[in-house]
Amino acid sequence: MSEKAWQDLYSQVGAALKPSPIRELLKLTKKPGMISFAGGNPDPAIFPVKEFAEAAHIFAERGQEVLQYGMTEGFEPLKSFLAEWMAPKMGRVTQSEEMLITTGSQQVTDLFCSVMVDPGDTVIVEEPTYPGALHTMRNHRVRFLGVPCDENGMQVDLLPEIIGKARAEGQKIKFIYTIVNFQNPSGYTLSAERRRRLLEISVETGIPIYEDDPYGLLRYNGTDEPTIFSMDTQGMVIYAGSFSKILAPGSRVGWVVSPKEVTRKMVMVKQGVDMCTSVVAQAAVYEYCRLGYLDSHLPKILDHYRKKRDAMAEAFNRVLPSNAVYSVPEGGFFFWIRLPGVDTKELFYKAVEKGVAFVVGDSFYPYGGGSDTLRTCFTFAQPEEIGEGARRLGLAISELGGK
Repeated sequence: MSEKAWQDLYSQVGAALKPSPIRELLKLTKKPGMISFAGGNPDPAIFPVKEFAEAAHIFAERGQEVLQYGMTEGFEPLKSFLAEWMAPKMGRVTQSEEMLITTGSQQVTDLFCSVMVDPGDTVIVEEPTYPGALHTMRNHRVRFLGVPCDENGMQVDLLPEIIGKARAEGQKIKFIYTIVNFQNPSGYTLSAERRRRLLEISVETGIPIYEDDPYGLLRYNGTDEPTIFSMDTQGMVIYAGSFSKILAPGSRVGWVVSPKEVTRKMVMVKQGVDMCTSVVAQAAVYEYCRLGYLDSHLPKILDHYRKKRDAMAEAFNRVLPSNAVYSVPEGGFFFWIRLPGVDTKELFYKAVEKGVAFVVGDSFYPYGGGSDTLRTCFTFAQPEEIGEGARRLGLAISELGGK
């Protein structure tokens, strides 16, 4: 069949699909000697390989069970562990019927959109926000309403006017998507005051909140803020978590906690997607947790990444121009930098010539923006690379006229 014939048969979603601009740009970074501050990857040097291998003994003990099809809702021992382990953050021990184990937390976005949105419906997102979530939502033909962020996260007080105007135009707003802790890409954390106000607005307007929290356990200094879920008494919040950043992304195990009826709907959608998340992966993750390795590993991760964050902060303080605007994140993976007067897409090509890569800012906006911003990740590069990578970035900026 010809390419034209295929084009005529694609769905509206299939015909509209475009390559990720981030991944297209990152193809340019695959050359020897490149220092990458680009992809938001954990450091494989800190992966608990020995401990995870030990946890695999569960297959000898329960192999006939874990090699069989599993329940779509998830491996019950893992769900029970998470309900107890996450109780301090969630404000209570969540019930099994509220929790669904997913194939990574990104699947939560896809399942929730399948349950919640029709083509043309609107979702409120932070600006900037995680492009993976934008990509998934676009596949559901979502419209976006952006809310600016500052160092305290989403500027929640702007929401009533934004919502009122959109509804007056006939838009159907289905939920508010927020990455509450050490946001990707900005590194910002939504303040406790804004979390309370966001929940108030959610209740007042009847618009649910999707609280995405893949980085919340990676705090290097400061004090944890309460989850919005823990404040919720009206069933307005769904909460998503992941093992990708606290164990390893290859596990592909995430979870979501939501009102029972919403969880049940997502379970029914998931049955038509992948039947269940790999029971092999779930069982290995459970056994790793049961043996206490997750609790003993987290302090090691925090110490490892804190040193890298501090190294990047020190290097940027030395080499970035005086008008660069950024703050040192208290946790997570990322620095968000604004360079007034610099087109960061142009800077990207200059930086790649120098042997260092980052992600340009406009990738994080649903309809474009942030042309003078960029994101750097400090977790993947090795300590000896961070200073040199920052030096190369500073040189690229100066050659483009950055002050």
